[in-house]
Amino acid sequence: MKTQMKIFRKTIPFLLAGLLVISLINCKGNKQEGNTEGSAVESALDKEEIEQKVRDVVYPLPTAFEVTEMINKIEASFIIGLTNPTSNVDKYFTDKDQALNLGIYSADLSYASTYQIKQEVMNFMDASQLLIMELDITGAFSKEFIDEVEANINNKDLLIDLITNSFYDTYEYLVKSKKEDLSLLVVTGSWIEALYISCNISETVYDNPEFVNIILHQKTSLNKLIDLLTPHNEHETIKSLLNDLKPIKEVYDSVDETGITVEQLDQIKSKISDLRNQIVA
Repeated sequence: MKTQMKIFRKTIPFLLAGLLVISLINCKGNKQEGNTEGSAVESALDKEEIEQKVRDVVYPLPTAFEVTEMINKIEASFIIGLTNPTSNVDKYFTDKDQALNLGIYSADLSYASTYQIKQEVMNFMDASQLLIMELDITGAFSKEFIDEVEANINNKDLLIDLITNSFYDTYEYLVKSKKEDLSLLVVTGSWIEALYISCNISETVYDNPEFVNIILHQKTSLNKLIDLLTPHNEHETIKSLLNDLKPIKEVYDSVDETGITVEQLDQIKSKISDLRNQIVA
């Protein structure tokens, strides 16, 4: 598999923001037909509004980067072995397993990039590439992406921008390719791994109010995720995911204005660990 990864690394596809650019250019071109004195200002405003609208639709949840960056900012150490081993990638054969674990590896990639663990970054990119190839969603990718990542491996801010934008672009591409169910599996896998990392980043997570706040923050994201999945619950895979998320939601729903208890935190940690380990097994 290492040989495969080395080959794929040179051809790793990246979903360009070209779809967004094309839509903006088309919109701008239509306005130029009726050019007026204020057209430049209007065009700039339209571009900003369209870009924001596309971003909102493309990736409606906080990315895994936002979660792992919060963890990094409170000076939690990077834990080797917490992520899904890349050696597991060959075990995923169904679209469901491949898409969910693409989301898992995306979150792991975010985690490694946030801490600038360079070899781990490349390993997770390789594993993600293998799943992308298997899912046959390489049509709109650019092999130049890997070169950009390697060239900026020491530039944390630019690296994060590159990979975060790939999340947006991947989701947009899948939706526009009428593969929205697949995109929802990727998003769900990423959310599950981000919460799993948050819950297991420290043995004393409950003693640190900032860790607790990060976990509590995921309640809103979980509700948004369930809202995204529910319209697609006629599909057996989505329906089973909603059932899997239900026990976690019930714990979050039991948290009131007085604050979360140690027991509730333990329940969230246990249930997300069970679900995550079931997916990566």
